[in-house]
Amino acid sequence: MEKIKKPKSFKKLKTKMIETFSQNLAEENTLKHDILKVKDFLKNPKLQIPIYQRPYKWTQTHVAQLIGDIKIFCKKPSYRFGTVVIHENTLNNSLDIVDGQQRSITLLLTIKALMQVFEDDKSMQAISELREVADELPDFKFSNPISQQNVYRNYKELLRLVADFDEEMVHFLLNKCEFIVFKLNDISEAFQFFDSQNARGKDLDPHDLLKAFHLRAFDVHDDENKFRIVDNWENADDELLAKLFALYLFRIKGWAKAESSRDFSKNDIYLFKGIDINELNNFPYSKSLRILHHYIDEYNNSYYSRINQHVVEYPFQITEPIINGRRFFEMIENYYKIFETKIKDIENNPMLNDRSKEIINVLNNYEGRWRTGDQYTRLLFDTILIFYVDKFGEDSINTAIQFFFIWSFNLRLQYQSLQFSSVDNYVLEHNYFKKINDSFTPKHIFDSTLYITSDIKSSKTKDIVELFKSLNYL
Repeated sequence: MEKIKKPKSFKKLKTKMIETFSQNLAEENTLKHDILKVKDFLKNPKLQIPIYQRPYKWTQTHVAQLIGDIKIFCKKPSYRFGTVVIHENTLNNSLDIVDGQQRSITLLLTIKALMQVFEDDKSMQAISELREVADELPDFKFSNPISQQNVYRNYKELLRLVADFDEEMVHFLLNKCEFIVFKLNDISEAFQFFDSQNARGKDLDPHDLLKAFHLRAFDVHDDENKFRIVDNWENADDELLAKLFALYLFRIKGWAKAESSRDFSKNDIYLFKGIDINELNNFPYSKSLRILHHYIDEYNNSYYSRINQHVVEYPFQITEPIINGRRFFEMIENYYKIFETKIKDIENNPMLNDRSKEIINVLNNYEGRWRTGDQYTRLLFDTILIFYVDKFGEDSINTAIQFFFIWSFNLRLQYQSLQFSSVDNYVLEHNYFKKINDSFTPKHIFDSTLYITSDIKSSKTKDIVELFKSLNYL
């Protein structure tokens, strides 16, 4: 198992953020730029998608995420879509989009979809403003078949997604959503700036993107807690945070739903975007969430809590809905602690019996443990233990360690060289993540019969094989 650093000061992360901010500030002070509302940016007939641009590749998932963000943040003062780089092409008298075409095309399609849905709605006061923008939209041409297909599919998706827009959402999109627009006269400078922006600002880790999303989603009543919560986040080891999302939480969420979960990317961050507790309709499922959320705050702020000197923690579950804003940060802090105290240092758990200690000792010391395939297998073992502890705590922990050791390392014994694709396939074929998710007691999990290989192909796993034999699985 790869060694994980202990939590350290957030100076490294803060220094990186300050350097990035300073570089951005330097660029913005030396280049001509504007902060434009969506309506002012798009209603410019000179805007063009130049022929050298890649195809329009946004999928319906990307579109749904963008519209979802608009709906979530429509009560905020503003929402920024990021940077657009424009080349002022004097030869064609056009404004060529060098960077930002995917978002620009999607928002143009959004306005067209809104017009189609609400054009005959006389009750919507914003329809005249919407029509004014729609009448002046640029006429993008798409000759590439990939672009044509995605434009068609995404437009159909947008017709469905914007059908529940109200007056406030339309106004927010047109007037409160913004771009930072950089305009450059020289095409080489435009590409150079585009490259620097992508090297610096576009490759944020998914967990950093989630941090930005949930900071924007803070309830106004939680602002006083924002500094403390963000400070806790930044005080955590950044590498461990990235691993917590990519190697554990993302895969637990996917495998529990019987979905392939190999590589965590920014396209998957929607899994960690949840619900705005104050904006939920009175859906039956939301009542328990609302009661739990507000009751815990009410109790912790009451004199009962102060008298008892007892704080009730929110009972997070990985597969349950996430409440945006403060609860998200508390949730990640919760799983950070679970990994640090219950999984990483599991050999020091006083509840472990001799057999469980023997298993952990062998896993930490057997000959082949440093190979890539063996680390994948140990990762699988740790991941399912996190999920088990998250749901059932330390009830039957010794049975769980033995059971999941056999289940996970049975896979390792089947291969000379183990790739993560085989790990993913194995989980989906013999899915104990889903079994945990569907079970109400540990007994429901451990009553099942494990599939065990009889054809051992691995090397440097002698100690693992001996454990299998002593547990009567070989």
